[in-house]
Amino acid sequence: MKTLADFVKEKRNEVKLTQEAFAERAGVALTVIRKIEQGKENLNLEKVNQVLKMFGHTLAPVNARELAKNDE
Repeated sequence: MKTLADFVKEKRNEVKLTQEAFAERAGVALTVIRKIEQGKENLNLEKVNQVLKMFGHTLAPVNARELAKNDE
């Protein structure tokens, strides 16, 4: 399973943007992008979703039991 950090970094690189340029386009501080890409655990969900929205995604709660069933 891909981590949030890997997903954001991969997508940002696909569109050939620096962290600085991506932060500006996403409307968040550069520190938000850096924290996400470094895999920091204490993140603001609203800011994470603002970043993910750039790729047509959102972070939402998932039932862990259902997710485990799908992995089987």
